[in-house]
Amino acid sequence: MGHPAPIPQPPGTPTAAPRLRDRLTIPVLASGGILMAVMQTVVVPLLPDLPRLTHASAAAVSWMVTATLLSGAVLTPVLGRAGDMYGKRRVLTAALGLMTVGSVMCALSSDIGVLIAARALQGAAASVVPLSISILRDELPPERRGSAVALMSSTVGIGAALGLPLAALVVQYADWHTMFWLTSALGALGVAATWWAVRESPVREPGRFDVLGTLGLAAGLVCLLLGVSQGGQWGWGSPRILALFLAAVAVLALWWWQQLRAERPLVDLRLVTRPRVGLSHVAALLTGFAFYANSLVTAQLVQAPKATGYGLGLSIVATGLCLLPGGVTMLLFSPVSARISAARGPRVTLALGAAVIACGYAVRIADSRDLWMIILGATVVATGTTLAYSALPTLILRAVPAAQTASANGVNVLMRTIGQAVSSAAVAAVLVHHSSPVGGVPVPTLHGYLLAFAMAGAIALVACAAALSIPGDGPCDDTRRAGGATRGARDGAMEGA
Repeated sequence: MGHPAPIPQPPGTPTAAPRLRDRLTIPVLASGGILMAVMQTVVVPLLPDLPRLTHASAAAVSWMVTATLLSGAVLTPVLGRAGDMYGKRRVLTAALGLMTVGSVMCALSSDIGVLIAARALQGAAASVVPLSISILRDELPPERRGSAVALMSSTVGIGAALGLPLAALVVQYADWHTMFWLTSALGALGVAATWWAVRESPVREPGRFDVLGTLGLAAGLVCLLLGVSQGGQWGWGSPRILALFLAAVAVLALWWWQQLRAERPLVDLRLVTRPRVGLSHVAALLTGFAFYANSLVTAQLVQAPKATGYGLGLSIVATGLCLLPGGVTMLLFSPVSARISAARGPRVTLALGAAVIACGYAVRIADSRDLWMIILGATVVATGTTLAYSALPTLILRAVPAAQTASANGVNVLMRTIGQAVSSAAVAAVLVHHSSPVGGVPVPTLHGYLLAFAMAGAIALVACAAALSIPGDGPCDDTRRAGGATRGARDGAMEGA
C-alpha cells in the first residue's frame, strides 16, 4: 500500500517556523531592551570599589559611566538613521553585538583604559529601543502596535530596576568579572534571537549617509554632555567647562545650518520643528529629567547612615530591592498606558504620566523617613514614568513618515538622555550645596533631598504643560489612519503621504 501523497500548502501559508518567529518578535525585542538597561546599570554597584580593583583614581573610574553616556547619546540618532536607510534588524543586531563585545572586554580585563573603551562600545545599545519600536511599527497591525510599543518603552525602567539588585548580589558573593560574563552570555543569546525571530523591515529611506552631519552632531553632543557630566567635578565656572559649552553652542549651530542645506540630512530638522514632533521632544527631555532624579536620590537616601537622623543605612542589595517594585509596576502598567492612548490619545497619556510623576514627588516630600513611604513614592514616580515613556514613541509614530521612524525615535531617546544628564548634574549640585559633616564626611541633608524632589516635581509639571500643548489627535488614530492598508511599506507610505 503506497504512502499518501502530501497535500501541498496554499501559496502564502506560513510554515510553523515563521509563525513561531512572528509570535516571538515582541518578546525578543522587549528582552533586548531590558538587557540594554541591565547592561547600563550593572556597573553602578561596582563604582565605589573599582578604584581599588583597577588601581585607578575615582575620577578615572567615573569615565566608565561618562563614556557610555557620551557614546549612547551620539550613536542613538546615528544608528536610528542607519536603520532607516540600511535595514532596522541589521543595525539592531549590530548594536546588540557591540554591547556584547563590550561586555566580553569588561569580563577579560581589569585595566581601566580597556574598561572605559568597552563601556563606550556598550553605549551603542542605547539605540535598541528606538530601532525596536520602528520595527514594531512596520511589522505589527495597528490593533497590536500600541501595547507592543508601550511595553518596549517600559523596558528601560524594568531593566534598570532588575539590574541594580542583580549586580549587587553578584558583586557581594562572586568575583566582579562574573557579572560581565553573565551579561556577555545574555548578549550573545540576544543577538542570535534577534537575527532569528525578527523580520527585516521592508520600509527603507534610501540615500547617501550624511557623514558630515554625523561628525558635527557627535562633536556638539560630546562637548555639551561632557560639560554637563563633569561640571560638578571640574567646577561650573572653570575655563574647561565654559570652553566646552561655548564649543557646543558653536558646533551645534553650524550643524543645524548644515542639516538644513543637506540633501539627505542625518536629522530632518524641518520635521523636528513641526509642533507635534518638536513639543514631543521637549516633553521627552523634561520627563527624562524628572524620572532620573527618582533613581539617583532614592539610592543615596536609603543608604545614608543612620547617624544623619533620616538615613536607613541600607546595603546596595537592599537598595536595589527598594527600587524593584517600581520596575514591576512599569511592566504591569505598560498595557494600561496603551489602552489610555487608544481611548484618549497619547498626548493625554503623556500629560497624565507627568502629573503622576509630580504626585510621586509630593509623596516623597511628605515623608522620606519611613521605608514604606519611600518605596511608595518611588513606585508612584515609576508608574508615571511608564505612562509618559510609553506615550512618547506613539506620538512620534503618528507624526512622522514610516521611513523616518527609527531616526525620529532616536532623537526622542537622545532628548531623554540629555534630560537625564542634566538631572544628574542638577541633583548633584543641590545635594553638594546642602550637606553637613557626619563622622567627618560631608553627607547631604534631608533638606537637600527634599529640594531635589521639589525640583524634579516642578519639572514634571512643566512636562505636563508641554504635553497638553502638543496639537491633539483623536483616540484610535492609528486604526483610522491605517484604514485597511497592509502593514509594512504600504502602511508607511500611507502615513507618510
